[in-house]
Order: sequence, then structure tokens, then C-alpha cells
Amino acid sequence: MKLSEHFGLAELTKTSYHPLDGNIPSHVAIENLRNICENWLEDLRYSYNKLYQISNEKLEIRNCDYSDADKEEEIPVVITSGYRSEEVNRLCGGAKGSNHLTGCAVDIRCAGPEQLIRYSSILLDIADGTRQEFDELIHEKRGSTYWLHFAVRPKDNRRKILFDMR
Repeated sequence: MKLSEHFGLAELTKTSYHPLDGNIPSHVAIENLRNICENWLEDLRYSYNKLYQISNEKLEIRNCDYSDADKEEEIPVVITSGYRSEEVNRLCGGAKGSNHLTGCAVDIRCAGPEQLIRYSSILLDIADGTRQEFDELIHEKRGSTYWLHFAVRPKDNRRKILFDMR
């Protein structure tokens, strides 16, 4: 099922854990994921590729080397975690009450601190330009792995910006 032009439900529900519940989101969680994809991630992908395409020459994401990519080729926004069932959230050590449980959050893989900052800047610009609110924008790092946690709730968004660089 496509949630938007470049993002599908399978991508936003995949997990390396093998939960008994199958990590299947409710209809409400699917609509929350669709909102993030249509109103935030598509704009992030478009803007990043438009603004920073030249930096893609040396972009490396884990085992994916984009150094041979054509300058005109778009680099995707890679989601490492979207919706999580209670079981998956527990297995991966997610926070109780996590926005992932309702399909209101995604974790976006970043090649390093530069891409993390650029993604954050674009999302903040989208929020300001569209007057849409977000709940959380968290810069995260474990070892040499960087990602951006981004959450949008249907209401009561807090515009919380944090840095978790362990």
C-alpha cells in the first residue's frame, strides 16, 4: 500500500524483530503515517535533493555507496523505523508511550552529522512555511550511527527538539 509517492506501508512497518502480532498498524495509525509521508517526508526528500544534490557525490549510508550516482539521481530518504506494535516497541527498547505506537513517528537514517542537521533544518523550514506543528525532532546517535526521530501527532504537538548523542 502506498502512503505517498515515494513511501509505502511496508517500509514504515518493517522490523528486524519477529513479533507474534506481525507489527500490523490500525487504520488510525496508517492515517498518521500517511500524514507524515504526504505532508513532511515528501517535502523533505524533494528539498534535500534540490538543495544538496552536489553533496551526494560523497554520500555513504552504511553499506550503500552513492559516490557513483548520477548528480541528477535523487537520493531517497531512508526510514529505519515507523510504526511499532507494543511488542516490537518493547523488543527494541522503545520508550513507553512512544509516538511510534500510534504511527506518529519515523526514524530517518542519516549518513552523518551533516545530513542530520540538513534534514532537521528542512523539516523546521517546512513547519515554519506551512504553519504545521510537529511533536518531536530528536537528533540521535549511537556509536557511529546517526538518525533523526521525527514525530507529528494529530493534535497537542509540543515542537520538542532534543539531542541524544550517546
